[in-house]
Amino acid sequence: MIERLDITGIRDRVGAARAAGKSIALVPTMGALHEGHLSLIRRAAGENGFTVVSIFVNPIQFDDPTDFEKYPQTLGTDMPLAEAAGAGAVFAPSAKEMYPDGFSSFIDMTGITGRLCGASRPSHFRGVCTVVGKLFHIVLPDRAYFGEKDAQQLAVVRKMVRELDFPVEVIGCPTVREADGLAMSSRNGRLSPAERQAALSLSRALATAQGAFAAGERDAGKLKALMRAEIEKEPLARIDYVEIVEPSGFGSVATATAGSRMALAVFIGGTRLIDNAELTGGA
Repeated sequence: MIERLDITGIRDRVGAARAAGKSIALVPTMGALHEGHLSLIRRAAGENGFTVVSIFVNPIQFDDPTDFEKYPQTLGTDMPLAEAAGAGAVFAPSAKEMYPDGFSSFIDMTGITGRLCGASRPSHFRGVCTVVGKLFHIVLPDRAYFGEKDAQQLAVVRKMVRELDFPVEVIGCPTVREADGLAMSSRNGRLSPAERQAALSLSRALATAQGAFAAGERDAGKLKALMRAEIEKEPLARIDYVEIVEPSGFGSVATATAGSRMALAVFIGGTRLIDNAELTGGA
């Protein structure tokens, strides 16, 4: 039976695995595991000798205290799911262990972190970079696995690793969707049945813009207008942002090209959902 480990415990387990010649993988999560998370764990376990899954709802990446309080915490069911998917250990520290009294050391970044999710949540990426940096130092993984649903986060982590010389390979894995197209998210469980239907407007908006791009439309403004129009059909939806960006720095583009990324953040009722997709095809 897999056990919950603290910092000392995970360092001991990882040290033993490395001494046995095993490569170390890390899958950072905030818990409430779904098939998207499990696909990351399965891939990590298939490519490495020992896989650590971290489960930690990181308080310093939430700008809204209410959002933090509502975030689902389901460690009891998460641990057996992680084990079944191939995790060798679960690192689930307390907030006090990660951020002891007087904690004041943060990893900050400019540029990319001020756009999209960073524009509407100013301290979000400082919290992400800080916790991921701590996880990398604690676990010392050879590889770390992140989902592409959080494409901006993935780009931020890659930039941090490159610029701060973390000795870890960051691997992005495809977004996992429900059969009807909704990107899997731990927040989906907070949606009412009506909100769950309204949430499909995000994937429909992406598909609409992708169709127009494949048919020859390159004006990013027009593609964004198509996405907005699709979302605004839903009375339960409120747009945070609709953008088309270049894929490394996430700056807005005027002309879309293959490889540009469509990015959305939309409130469905009181729940903020994100989604994104790369533009493909076209002449």
